[in-house]
Amino acid sequence: MDSIIKDKSLAPVGHDKINWVKNFMPVMSAIDKEFTPKKPFAGKRMVITIHLEAKTAYMAEVFKNAGAEVAVTGSNPLSTQDDVAAALAENGVKVFATHACTDEEYNDYLRKALDTEPNYILDDGGDLVNMLHTERRDLLKNIIGGAEETTTGVHRLRGLANSGKLEFPMIAANDAYCKFLFDNRYGTGQSTWDGIMRTTNLVIAGKTVVIAGYGWCGKGCAMRARGLGANVVVTEVDPIKAVEAVFDGFRVMPMDEAAKIGDIFLTLTGDKDIIRERHFAVMKDGAMMANSGHFDVEINIPELDNMSISRRTVRNNIEEFKQKDGRKLYLLAQGRLVNLAAGDGHPAEIMDLSFAVQFFSALYVLEHHEELKKQVYLMPDEINTRIAEMKLKSIGVTIDKLTEEQRAYLNL
Repeated sequence: MDSIIKDKSLAPVGHDKINWVKNFMPVMSAIDKEFTPKKPFAGKRMVITIHLEAKTAYMAEVFKNAGAEVAVTGSNPLSTQDDVAAALAENGVKVFATHACTDEEYNDYLRKALDTEPNYILDDGGDLVNMLHTERRDLLKNIIGGAEETTTGVHRLRGLANSGKLEFPMIAANDAYCKFLFDNRYGTGQSTWDGIMRTTNLVIAGKTVVIAGYGWCGKGCAMRARGLGANVVVTEVDPIKAVEAVFDGFRVMPMDEAAKIGDIFLTLTGDKDIIRERHFAVMKDGAMMANSGHFDVEINIPELDNMSISRRTVRNNIEEFKQKDGRKLYLLAQGRLVNLAAGDGHPAEIMDLSFAVQFFSALYVLEHHEELKKQVYLMPDEINTRIAEMKLKSIGVTIDKLTEEQRAYLNL
């Protein structure tokens, strides 16, 4: 079986979506134009596990055009768009993904993708790497390396590497400047609020928004919340990030205090149990909770469910949890990534940079895998610079260049 998709008749709509984002991803289009004739990945098999929507589909097509045999699965049960999956399968990429699949189906799709015996993997959250290091160790001999898209996945990779268990080199694509400075900040900042606003159809201005975690994603969401007119509170465990949030003009306090005053809660930490029973117990009637961290563990849903007298869906992607005292608390998108489960993910112009990082990460591993150790690597600075230069050129922006005298002065 070449692919498992929901409905192949949805492909025309998927093609329209993919063609739309191509218009706004000039760097990926330039990469496609340069490397399609060269076919650097000819003879290599690649598995991509990522949120399967139009922008990621275009990236998969660029890899295919560059010679790779590509198989794709979704990295979240709710972020797969079935029309895009159908279009991608029609374009010759093996696709194993359906929207709202069960956990069992999700893992089975990973297994079927790995059955293609990949040489390179592109992971989003670490589930693919985990499966390769546990039940599919028979495939390790084929792997020359890979890259990880998310903060959560990089944490998991470094845990493996620090314990000496990582079996192949991985590029921390998430930690590339051209990824986290733009994708995590501007991408997450815009797409998260897009998901929240299209789901709730409520005003943000005047509400108290609690941002849990002030990493790059948290910074972006706090910045956009303030721009929408919200009163922003930040919760943190890192003293340096907390000071930064204060200096950026936000109130900082523990979640135990913030839980009492928040109207909208947004978690972006990559850790579990950020909001739990003691916080639910003091929240205001009508408080809304959403998550933009990779896994659905930041808001402790089992504890919320256990303390509620009823749980029902009141609007698409909104669940109401009624408390014994009559308060109603609302959870968006099942606590999964609200920007993808209830939206279309990051803007195309942002992912243009992120997926350029992924392409050049794969190219770097391909060209250097024999000298790379079983470690987590940062992408070389010169590749970041190349991607930024391509982006500037694509939007018609020029910058100054150092003279030889200026270079000599800086090198003194």
